Amino acid sequence: MIKSRPLLLLIDVQKGFEDKEWGERNNPQAEQNMLNLLQAWRHQDYPIIHVQHASENLNSPLHPTSKGFHFKEGFGPIEGEYLIRKHVNSCFIGTELDNYLKSNGYDTLILAGLTTNHCVSTTARMAGNLGYRTYVVHDATACFNVTSYDGNTTLSAEDVHTFALSSLYNEFATVVSTEETIQVLQSFQFTN
Repeated sequence: MIKSRPLLLLIDVQKGFEDKEWGERNNPQAEQNMLNLLQAWRHQDYPIIHVQHASENLNSPLHPTSKGFHFKEGFGPIEGEYLIRKHVNSCFIGTELDNYLKSNGYDTLILAGLTTNHCVSTTARMAGNLGYRTYVVHDATACFNVTSYDGNTTLSAEDVHTFALSSLYNEFATVVSTEETIQVLQSFQFTN
């Protein structure tokens, strides 16, 4: 039995990820799926937290002085929605997230955003370790090609995405689709 309304955590849906320096990306429908989740949460008046990465690297497209720091079109908080800014991969480190969730009695987190193998994965791992019931929406996340640690191989964005989700699956989080998430959104039973 879930104790609280599920909270949607939208991670780093920022213009800076449109920069060509990131390379090839998978899951071109991710933003539309994120918007579908956002619309469903707003329709139900369920809690939403928007996370914005504020890189401390002056050359980063996610630095606060860059145009890429801003949310993509259609994203970002509206009145009554919470905003957290972070400087590292995890939404929990150096932010008030854990305290905010506990203070408000939230125990169920639905994660979507960018990128699957960095901030989404790192946050899901910490959320699972902190005891939150954690779900990652696989088709509302995306990532980019990665060069292997030895520099000899380029791993496709789809392979990186699949591996990141597989590493979370049944260990730190439950991996679900946008459609599944929206279908069960109204079927949650709450104890308070």
